[in-house]
Amino acid sequence: MFASLPILSIVTFLPLIGAIVVAVLPTAWTRRTALAFALAAWVASLMLLVGYLPGRPGFEYVETFDWIPVFGIQYKLGVDGLSAALVVLTTTLSWIAILASFRPIQTRIKEYMISFLILEVGMIGVFLALDLFLFYIFWEIVLVPMYLIIGIWGGANRIYATIKFVLYTLVGSLLMLVAILATGYAYSAAHGGSWVGAFDFLTLRDFAASSGFAPALQIGAFLAFFLAFAIKVPMFPFHTWLPDAHTEAPTAGSVILAAIMLKLGAYGFFRFAVPLFPDAAHTFAPAIIVLSLIAIIYGAIVALVQPDLKRLVAFSSVSHMGFVTLGLFVFTQQGLQGAILQMINHGLITGALFLLVGVIYERTHDRTLAKMGGLSARMPVYAAVFGFFAFASAGLPGLSGFVGEFLTLVGTFEANPVAATIATFVMILAAGYLLFMFQRMFFGEVSQFFQSVGDRLTDLQAIEILTLTPLAALVVVFGIQPGLILRLVDGTVRDTLQSAAEGAPIAVPTPVTVAVVGLIIVGVVARIVWVLLPGHAEDTSGAAPAAVEGGAAH
Repeated sequence: MFASLPILSIVTFLPLIGAIVVAVLPTAWTRRTALAFALAAWVASLMLLVGYLPGRPGFEYVETFDWIPVFGIQYKLGVDGLSAALVVLTTTLSWIAILASFRPIQTRIKEYMISFLILEVGMIGVFLALDLFLFYIFWEIVLVPMYLIIGIWGGANRIYATIKFVLYTLVGSLLMLVAILATGYAYSAAHGGSWVGAFDFLTLRDFAASSGFAPALQIGAFLAFFLAFAIKVPMFPFHTWLPDAHTEAPTAGSVILAAIMLKLGAYGFFRFAVPLFPDAAHTFAPAIIVLSLIAIIYGAIVALVQPDLKRLVAFSSVSHMGFVTLGLFVFTQQGLQGAILQMINHGLITGALFLLVGVIYERTHDRTLAKMGGLSARMPVYAAVFGFFAFASAGLPGLSGFVGEFLTLVGTFEANPVAATIATFVMILAAGYLLFMFQRMFFGEVSQFFQSVGDRLTDLQAIEILTLTPLAALVVVFGIQPGLILRLVDGTVRDTLQSAAEGAPIAVPTPVTVAVVGLIIVGVVARIVWVLLPGHAEDTSGAAPAAVEGGAAH
């Protein structure tokens, strides 16, 4: 339908045009202009779904031209069911996050909106890039604006949080760049020194399915990709940047961080790590399944004891994203379907929960659960909406959170009944920390802290309801009709299963296996000891900072 239009480039770079327009217009026009371009990108992304044919293998709307021909690097974009779903999720959450920033962000508004629009460009580009070098460029673009959003408009400890975020992600990104270059060089060497197609994902995937890369390269490259993606997901034990980044980020920054940026890592596993290095994926799948189970258990337990509302939601993300990697690396149809649904559902539900945390923070400038109580008497609409998303996060049947976790568990049981049993019992912990949080916040007598807030403790306002309504509607729709997503991503699931089926575990020397398992055990034990030691606040520490979100900027 849109064959004559470069629709993918339009969707990708509309926010960049918006950032340029915002930069030259007067500050008074900043908010409305940024929102207008975010909405325009959202409408353009919906056009992808209008003409997209679900279930077809391969990519549609492909745009290609040579960028750096001497090394075979192309500007190549394409969309399949998975990337279409994630692009629409990105554009939807972007305009919602910008709208939610109208009231909280009162200083350096122009710079904030420019950063947000450029961030959207990077995220969309990651989901559409079909050239590995171009993918890496978009991957790195995401880092800079989020660094600024947390570092300028974040909370009291924003500098520490943003530096930790950058260091973690940069280390993984640089190793991934080395792996991309090594992969391209290996392809070139196998084709008589020709660089044509050396970074083209489709060409490399076909090569991996036929001749395949050498086992040593697969092991090294997969580990490099794994580190970059595992940090972004984040998987245990690479998750430690996440709670600090979430806690210090402004509300809209936390929404995008949880709803979209964590999906970049999971998408990378689906799109690149498994199809390009299937043998290595099978080799490390058991270890990744173990790490996924640890993340599910660890995130739930730590969330249960969090005194800070925002950190509780942040650690719940570690647990929920563990289901994504678990479903992917069992290599079953239901597992892959559940992993994709969990990615979408987590973006909708956790994004909404961070918006709701921002609502109470804007009124009280505090997130300490011990100070809360009886909020339903003062904010009944807020209590009802919060309860809706909390039950959705806990996996209530009829809402979207249930379907993703159910399919993941079914697919996991088919491949590994023990892992499925463990993950199923951990869901009780998820219900525990969410219901315990809800009870402390909303039931009982109105706490003295809430009484001291006075008239500022108003119920949801029109703009806040507007940001939450689309997310609530999608949670209900996908809970009742998950087939809307499953049909869309059917081609992606089949392609990924086919790539995985072509792989077989690589024979790894016993000392290497023992060393890897030993490192995992040492990491788990060290992490638990670190948490239990007094004075280490990463997981169980005290109160939320009293500083107003935005720090010096406010």
